Amino acid sequence: MMKKKYVIIGNSAAGIGGVTGIRKEDKTGSILLISQEKYHTYSRPLISYWLQGKVTRENMSYRDDHFYEDNQCETRLGVAVTNIDADQKQLTLDNGETVEYEKLLISTGSVPFVPPIKGQKEAQNCFTFTTMKAAEGIKELLNEQSRVVILGAGLIGLKAAEAMINQCKSLHVIDLADKILPSILDSETAQYVKAHLEEKGMVFHLKTQIDKIEDQKTFLSDGAILDYDILVLAVGTRPATSLAEKAELKTARGIVTDTQQLTSQADIYAAGDCTMSYDMSAEMDKNMAILPNAYMQGEVAGLNMAGKATIFEKAFPINSLGLLGMHIFTAGDLNGECKSVTDGEDIKKFYFKGNYLKGFVLIGDFVRPGIYANLIRQQTDCSTIDMETMMKTPQLAAFNHNERFKKLSVAH
Repeated sequence: MMKKKYVIIGNSAAGIGGVTGIRKEDKTGSILLISQEKYHTYSRPLISYWLQGKVTRENMSYRDDHFYEDNQCETRLGVAVTNIDADQKQLTLDNGETVEYEKLLISTGSVPFVPPIKGQKEAQNCFTFTTMKAAEGIKELLNEQSRVVILGAGLIGLKAAEAMINQCKSLHVIDLADKILPSILDSETAQYVKAHLEEKGMVFHLKTQIDKIEDQKTFLSDGAILDYDILVLAVGTRPATSLAEKAELKTARGIVTDTQQLTSQADIYAAGDCTMSYDMSAEMDKNMAILPNAYMQGEVAGLNMAGKATIFEKAFPINSLGLLGMHIFTAGDLNGECKSVTDGEDIKKFYFKGNYLKGFVLIGDFVRPGIYANLIRQQTDCSTIDMETMMKTPQLAAFNHNERFKKLSVAH
C-alpha cells in the first residue's frame, strides 16, 4: 500500500490538530509541516503572559520538544508558501522550493487588522500583538518610563494592556466602540470590567479613533494628543485567506468548508482562524478565532485526510480570561431574554431564546462553567431544569430525575 503524502501549512493549534488527527488514523504516511514563523509551535494566548513575565519562553510550547519527531513530522520553519497549484497538487515556497502533496491542510490562522491611519506606515515603535516576534519587539523597548498607547479595547488589546500596565509609566487604550470587549460582553458587564481596569491605572478613550500618527504622537478624533514610546495596534484580526483566494477556493469571512473541513477544492482541507464555522448559539456561519475550535477543526481535518470520516459541529465561541485579578468566562450568543444573578462582586448573566440557553457571561469566582456550556452544546430544554438553582450554582440536582440518571449512569 502506497504511503500518503500530507502537507500542512501552519504551525499553530489547527496545524498541530491536523498532525494529531492524521497520526490517529495513519501511522506511516509522510507529513510535512510548513510555517512562516521560525519557532517551535507555541501557544499564542501566552505571549501576553511572557511579556508580563509570568511564563518563560520554554513554558510557551504548545507541544513538547519531541512532538514533531514523535509524530514523524518533517518541518520547514521560517519558510512561507507563496502559491498553491490545486490542479498539479503542488506548492511553491518563498525559497524557490516546490512541494507536492496528496492531501493538503491550510491552517494559516489570522492576520492583524490595521486600519488606515495617516502616518502609520512611517510610525516608530509601532507594533501589532499576535505573534512572538511582536512581543519580543515590545519587550526590547518597554521600561518603567514608557508611555504606552494601545488602539483596541478587545481581547488582544486588553491582554497587551494587562501585560504592560505594571511595567510602564502610563497606558492609554483607545477604541471606536462605546464599550470594552464588545465581542464578548454586554454593556453592563463591560462597564463593570472597565471600572476594575481603571482602578489598576488604565485610561480609556472610547468612541474615539486615531486620526494621525506623527513624531511618536497620536492625534485622536476627540482632539486629544497622546505622546507614546510604544504604540500597539490591536484592533482585531482577519482570517488569513490570501493563499486560498489565489488558489480560487471559495471564501467569505474565512475559507468556506463543509463539516469535514473540506474546502471547495478536492483534497484541500482548511481549519482554524482562517475558516468559517457554524455558530450553533447564534445560528449563523461566522469566523470564530478561538484556540479550542481551531485545534478540534484541525484534528477533524486530519482524520478525514487520513480516510476516517469525521465531522466538526456544535461549535460556539467560548472565552476564559483573567484581567488583573478579575476572572471572566463568556460563551455563546449574548442576544435574547436576559436573566441575571448577582452575589456580592460576582455577576452571572444568562441569555435565552425560548427555553434554550444561547449564551452567558460570568465575572468573579465561579465554578463548573462547563455545565452551562453543555446546556448550549446539547441544546437542553431548560424548562426541564430548575434553572433558578442552576443559575446560582451549577449542579446535577437542578436536573430532573431522568436526566440525572442519564448523566450519572454508565453505558455498557
